[in-house]
Amino acid sequence: MKDYDLIEEYISRYFNITGFHTTPKGSFFTVDNYDHNNFSKLIKDLDKVGYIPFIESIEGRYTIGIASKKEKSESRIHINIILFVATVATTIFAGYNVAGGNIWDGIAFALALLGILGVHETAHYYAARKHNVQSTLPYFVPAPTFIGTFGAVINVKSPIPDKNSLFDLGFSGPLAGIIIAVPVLIIGIYLSKITPVISGSMIFYPPPIMSILMYFLAPNIPSGYELQLHPIAFAGWVGIIVTLLNLMPVAFLDGGHIVRALFTEKIHRIISIVGVFVTFLLGWIPMALLMMLILVLNRRHPGALDNVSKLTVSRKILAVVMLIIFILCLTPVPQIV
Repeated sequence: MKDYDLIEEYISRYFNITGFHTTPKGSFFTVDNYDHNNFSKLIKDLDKVGYIPFIESIEGRYTIGIASKKEKSESRIHINIILFVATVATTIFAGYNVAGGNIWDGIAFALALLGILGVHETAHYYAARKHNVQSTLPYFVPAPTFIGTFGAVINVKSPIPDKNSLFDLGFSGPLAGIIIAVPVLIIGIYLSKITPVISGSMIFYPPPIMSILMYFLAPNIPSGYELQLHPIAFAGWVGIIVTLLNLMPVAFLDGGHIVRALFTEKIHRIISIVGVFVTFLLGWIPMALLMMLILVLNRRHPGALDNVSKLTVSRKILAVVMLIIFILCLTPVPQIV
């Protein structure tokens, strides 16, 4: 290991080193004590000399591995702006088509959808800032799809320090997004109309959360008729689907971060495979294939730098809340009848 003496000296400031081991997977120090605050100090110290430590508990012993710090590319805000403007245009066009040629409904669809996506990613951004994790501003992705976008993402540019930080980065986006999607759905349902079912039309199977809202807000729908979703309601439905797919407990998705913060790497891997299977069963095939590709290319979720740290009780309770939200968002892909 390069700079072995320097790294050993830094680690020994905070931990009692009991050994050094080299395996096919890499080299690591073993220590006989653990303290979260001391490890946080070690992260800061080694960061100054270009290294990143990570600690795990394996078979009753603590191991500290070391990785070289990667150079961070500079963020280019003009790219965020260009992509956002392009996504505004593509989502307005998509909404225009959904609304049957009404430009104002198209604009309403775009505003509602981008509002949900924007709040989702902004919540991730501020969660990262809260834990001193460097990230970019949201990148909106325009696309020639029936909703005009592939969504939005932020790029995390520095390691995640501990399990609480990892959990916060995972849950923040979906929770913020669903908080916006629900009022969007309520407004959209009020604006929707009951129309006869037309052969060849697309049938949307409402997720449980949407069914609950429709029960209280939508009038009784007679046989042979359907609720024709207003473009704003359609945007709310898309927001629910975005929440669902992001909460799938797979790999590096938001749900994957939550599961990795809760469980070991091995359990995370098993749950990821189950998540891909559920996505296939629901009919979201392109997303399921993308999840499979991520799992193949990235065999492991490294978790946080401090994988020994414990989640707070409040976050464990919040994990149950996120599971309930996930169940309320479950829905199969729309079908043409």
